[in-house]
Amino acid sequence: MRTLKITLAYDGTRFVGWQRQADGESIQGLLEDALAQFEGGPVTAHGAGRTDAGVHALGQVASARVTFTHQTRTLTRALNAHLPADLRVVSVEDVDEGFHARFSASGKTYRYQIRNTPVADPFDRAFVWHLPEPLSLGAMTTAAGLLVGTHDFNAFRSAGSEVSSPVRTVTRSEWRNNAGLLTYEISGDGFLRHMVRAIVGTLVEIGRDWRRPEEISALLTGGTRADAGTTAPPLGLFLVSVDYD
Repeated sequence: MRTLKITLAYDGTRFVGWQRQADGESIQGLLEDALAQFEGGPVTAHGAGRTDAGVHALGQVASARVTFTHQTRTLTRALNAHLPADLRVVSVEDVDEGFHARFSASGKTYRYQIRNTPVADPFDRAFVWHLPEPLSLGAMTTAAGLLVGTHDFNAFRSAGSEVSSPVRTVTRSEWRNNAGLLTYEISGDGFLRHMVRAIVGTLVEIGRDWRRPEEISALLTGGTRADAGTTAPPLGLFLVSVDYD
């Protein structure tokens, strides 16, 4: 047996998300089916993060235990031959037997994109949340900085989360503006279900002057999901990278 570390990129627009489901195409299902072509039987692929329907990835990571002996440099090309064009294997590596894409991860980085211009750009419409009204980037930046540190993120956790503790450590939380394309990046040791989208939705409400930046601190000290802002739509969210020690 060998353990493979598989790095993937995908346009999540038409997929039901990472996890295999009864209806619709999933990233996990397509990858497992492609690996089975070489294994000659079922293969289970574990993902570093269960991206939801419509969410994209630049550096999703999966692990799988297989017996076939194809070289990694040829396996990348061979797997892509069995996958649709909106799902690509970026690289394949042989790793230690104990490696697990999810449980071995030490951190992740997510990116969220907002097109803050009066008219939407038709060429990025599948990858941004278009908000034509003015937003206060200064207020959003101030609020984003308050998320850095170890906090209780219960106010940003949707129902259905499989983890018991909402405490997470955020190491980076910042906005950039490139000619009306607002990009939010957040890095941390782990993320709860819909956590990034709930954070973005709350920061946008601050940018709209519906909330004050300092409300973030209150949300991180005993806030509930009902106290925070709306959940941003999935189309602007990207899993950028997964870190391993």
